[in-house]
Amino acid sequence: MMRKTSLILLGAAAGTALTLITTQPRIVFDGSIARAAPADTYKQLSLFGDVFERVRADYVEKPDDSKLIEQAINGMLSGLDPHSSYMDSKSFRDMQVQTRGEFGGLGIEVTMEDGLIKVVAPIDDTPASKAGVMANDIITKLDEEQVQGLTLNQAVDKMRGPENTKIKLTIMRKGQDKPVELTLTRERIRVRSVRSHIEGDDIGFIRISQFNEQTTEGVRKAISDFTAQGGDKFKGYIVDLRNNPGGLLDQAISVSDAFLEKGEIVSTRGRNAEETQRFTARAGDLTKAKPIIVLVNGGSASASEIVAGALQDHKRATIIGTRSFGKGSVQTIIPLGSGNGALRLTTARYFTPSGRSIQAKGIVPDIEVLQDVPDELKARTDTRGESSLRGHLKGDGQEETGSQAYIPPDPKNDKALQMALELIRGTQKNSAYPPNPKQAVPN
Repeated sequence: MMRKTSLILLGAAAGTALTLITTQPRIVFDGSIARAAPADTYKQLSLFGDVFERVRADYVEKPDDSKLIEQAINGMLSGLDPHSSYMDSKSFRDMQVQTRGEFGGLGIEVTMEDGLIKVVAPIDDTPASKAGVMANDIITKLDEEQVQGLTLNQAVDKMRGPENTKIKLTIMRKGQDKPVELTLTRERIRVRSVRSHIEGDDIGFIRISQFNEQTTEGVRKAISDFTAQGGDKFKGYIVDLRNNPGGLLDQAISVSDAFLEKGEIVSTRGRNAEETQRFTARAGDLTKAKPIIVLVNGGSASASEIVAGALQDHKRATIIGTRSFGKGSVQTIIPLGSGNGALRLTTARYFTPSGRSIQAKGIVPDIEVLQDVPDELKARTDTRGESSLRGHLKGDGQEETGSQAYIPPDPKNDKALQMALELIRGTQKNSAYPPNPKQAVPN
């Protein structure tokens, strides 16, 4: 029996943000019995060796052997499906940082604009906010090195680093003629995957942007804070999963569990029947059975779809928005030894409590709401979905392609949000709200 130390995760596509959990890496046992490979397999491996040696000997320029091997591995994995891939040691470390949801850094949300790094916002109570970094600041230098010419990821890598180490930022700020120079000391930064606020004085709003190791804790804290602020008098809750690309399986399960009293949350099924796993809710609905509306759109993928699917099947929540992305597969991260990176391998499909596979289909909302999208943004705000990805796992039955993923920047223009508020407050009616628990899947 071979033992693999691995993380179970879910994400919309390779390179997207991941949804993770706060547990130790899952131990996955491969119950298969080692068997001798067929003779044809050995012939093919021999062919690979012949091609490798011919390239090394005769290519016009001397190739890098390690890169040849890495590219061969990538070719093998990318031919399986869009979500299986090889991560070199740096990519593996970056993924681990992303999944933990905390790192040594400055606490700045940034974007790339005209080849320079623009500050979206400093995170409260971090070195950046304490030093006076402001939204819309343009970072031109990092430790006297010009930012222009670096990619966004390269610049972010330079700003991150061990705690208690210093970095100098040179900033251009609107209204100031001279550059602003700030020296910051890195601290441990926690990524806020959950943001919450009270709508009016009667509805709790919870926005989950990704599922990392901090997500369930963030959801629990948000509900606890609501309760302390009179949440017992709330009329309901809105959970916004729009444009959330997915993440760790365990986080999707524990977030779903926060809103369910009992019943299955999700099942995963691999190649062999004995690999099937079922995950169920433990008693204790943190919202005390208050009405819930979940917002989804074409950018809601994987772990987001597990949460939406579980609450929809149990008739615990009404789903509003547009059809979700349709990624119904689970990837296992398998470390390949010191310095060798890791393998991201699709190992199972997941199914909602009613037995639905949403692979290449997505979650269909109970109430579809299309946003009014400015003409200039229409081409950039629709997603083609899982079914458009080359080599995707086939879904059961009819596949679906394309869905709207636009969220208006002004909440007043957000038709899905406004409908959710009106339904909970009773100023609008719809047969899908509140859902009928008698129509839920059997527990």
